[in-house]
Amino acid sequence: MFRIAVLASTKGTDLQAIIDEIKAGKMQGVELAVVISNKKNCYALERARTQGYKTVFINPKNKTREGFDEKVAEILEKERVGLIVLVGYMRILTENFVSKFPRKIINVHPALIPKFSGKDFFGKSVHEAVLAAGEKETGMTIHYVNKGVDTGTVILQKKCPVELNDTPETLKVKVQALEKKWYPEVIRLIAKGRI
Repeated sequence: MFRIAVLASTKGTDLQAIIDEIKAGKMQGVELAVVISNKKNCYALERARTQGYKTVFINPKNKTREGFDEKVAEILEKERVGLIVLVGYMRILTENFVSKFPRKIINVHPALIPKFSGKDFFGKSVHEAVLAAGEKETGMTIHYVNKGVDTGTVILQKKCPVELNDTPETLKVKVQALEKKWYPEVIRLIAKGRI
């Protein structure tokens, strides 16, 4: 069984897409081992818990970044996780953590990297920047996580048009639709050894 873990800080809409595919039998051999969050009231935790998945909240208070990531790593190793999936995870991983799991951490970014990426681009700010720049298209990028921010090897990019009447909210809906479709597919391919 190929065991995955999800690290999440927000609502977990991409997590739900992954759970839906697992429950529908479309991710043969893939098991969601644990969902971990740095936010106690993160809806991703509630989403996973109510559907029968193991969840862990790690309180970042009074922990260094390194100490926090060490605690996460302990859980991942105990759960024998083969892939770490970031879903709206609002923390920058430490170099030690990334080094411990080479090419075993993936992230989805709501833009076409290298555009609108890096530590200042997350959530709504990405879509606002796309509109302010007058872009004709946007999309999402699934990439491996390395020691930089949004600088890891790109696995897959998918695009959607930016239309004149688009707002940050409508762009978010378009991009999330791409994420929900393609994030589970990339996990499937990695589990099968095709990526």
